[in-house]
Amino acid sequence: MLATIGVADESELFADIPAEYRNPTLRLPPPLAEADLLRELTALAAMNRPVGELVSFLGGGAARHYVPGIVPAILGRSEFYTAYTPYQPEIAQGTLQSAFEFQSMVCELTGMDVANAGMYDGASAFAEACLMATAVTGRRRIAALETVEPRYLEAVRTYASGRGLPVDRIASPEELTSAHACLAIQQPNGYGCFEDGAQLGVAAHAVGALYVVHTDPLALGLFRPPADDGADIVTADGQALGVGLNFGGPSVGLFACRERFLRYMPGRIVGRTRDLDGRIGYVLTLQTREQHIRRERATSNICTAQQLLALAVAVYLAALGPRGLRQVAELCYHRAHYAAERIAALPGYRLAFPGKTFFNQFAVVCPRPPREVLAAALRQNVLAGLDISDRIANGLLICVTEMNPRAEIDLLVETLGAAAEERP
Repeated sequence: MLATIGVADESELFADIPAEYRNPTLRLPPPLAEADLLRELTALAAMNRPVGELVSFLGGGAARHYVPGIVPAILGRSEFYTAYTPYQPEIAQGTLQSAFEFQSMVCELTGMDVANAGMYDGASAFAEACLMATAVTGRRRIAALETVEPRYLEAVRTYASGRGLPVDRIASPEELTSAHACLAIQQPNGYGCFEDGAQLGVAAHAVGALYVVHTDPLALGLFRPPADDGADIVTADGQALGVGLNFGGPSVGLFACRERFLRYMPGRIVGRTRDLDGRIGYVLTLQTREQHIRRERATSNICTAQQLLALAVAVYLAALGPRGLRQVAELCYHRAHYAAERIAALPGYRLAFPGKTFFNQFAVVCPRPPREVLAAALRQNVLAGLDISDRIANGLLICVTEMNPRAEIDLLVETLGAAAEERP
């Protein structure tokens, strides 16, 4: 093999890696007995501050939401818990059916025609949507609205860099050109506000670009779906739908599009059919990754299925139903607006975007650096939000969910008020 690729010896294969990093010395402590190791790890874990022990208003992509007991009860069943990629449909009908139900619910939520069986998370789904737009249109530039959450935009840049695709961060749709494959937006945006989705969709289509919308799936229980604004591809993170925070991951990405773009979709699509005896059966209808088809025709190299967490989303949505989902969304909406009204009335605080429609996240401008406000709040066991002062001077992003009763919101308001008066 070395001769075939023109390499003299094995060491040449690693020539690009600096010598000091090839086999570094591992500075490991002496071995411990199992009981001693468990004691040490327990002590290290105790140094963390779990969100469940705090009053949390942290958002920006993941937030504390309620996970109904039925979700872990179903996920914990061995036939689901140990399942991996269903390569053999004849012995994976349960897994395939759960994926099919997940896809169907994602289509209902987003208003789109087809959905795949899940992506790694919301950020990767959003990035893959932008790459898909370049494949559909044949264009090699991506445009993203500047109000997209920066970490999502970084994911897009990372995915695009491997293919040499420029990513333009634009302030308005007037900056779109015929060179752009898509206009990618977040709805609600990175500050929690709703964009004029219909207008942006018209602007994207006017230059022949696809309209990519990353949305909050919980908000879709209350607000109209992206399909109504002309979206071509819709993505979301399923974390709010029964997945939980999971120490920051894993999560599951939702991915849906118009039917005419079906063959450009990344990942897997599960279909339902009938056998010769008329019995319902589930199959992997489409697998467009490089392992299954010629590499140059693959739409993506996504491999591991997030099927267990896609099942969590399906169980959550089935348990709540449309009415239950709306009730949760209404709780988030009304509690967030109550919090915003009270915080805006505090001396020194103001809403960063007054008059803008928002769901359950909103940005406020603090009277002092947010890091100081957050530190003061944390001393009262309140995780008051996310510091976004890199985007808005003294900006703080606050997320309120169904898990924050009025008493917690009042405590947040009291804590923020006190933090403003503290001496640095």
